Amino acid sequence: MEGTLRLLEVVRDRKLAAGSLRGLFHIAIGRTVSAPDGTPIASGVTWRELATLLKDAKLDKELVRQLGVDPDALAPKDREKMWYHAIGLAKVDSAEARTEADRLAAALKPLGFVVGPAPGGPSKLANLGPPPFPRPPVPDEVADEPGGEEPSPAKAKKTPKTKK
Repeated sequence: MEGTLRLLEVVRDRKLAAGSLRGLFHIAIGRTVSAPDGTPIASGVTWRELATLLKDAKLDKELVRQLGVDPDALAPKDREKMWYHAIGLAKVDSAEARTEADRLAAALKPLGFVVGPAPGGPSKLANLGPPPFPRPPVPDEVADEPGGEEPSPAKAKKTPKTKK
């Protein structure tokens, strides 16, 4: 966590969080950060740990306005709760957060922070494509239904019970 705190302090001092708060959250939570020689600096923290670190780094609470949130509406007397709530509102797994993180990573590189790629690479939903095998044949009673879907329980044919 010390490496993440150092990263947050550099971002604060250089005013790099302006316009990329989501990206900062994305990097701190889900990306690895190392020195140019490969020495690990940070490997991701939980939301709660990040909230504590943001409080300790004394980031300006006005930065949450980037998320469309009034900072006074977010637990104004408890800075850690305020940051935790802001992280929850930031959608740190969104495409926008990834874009901001990539932009912030480029700004951090000359300062001695090498930020790794986003976890999971490109969006898993973007490259699904067709299924690897054909769909199994549909039974006749299901094919009779509109859209070829399974019949609902209300429309299902009931089989008569026989007495013995």
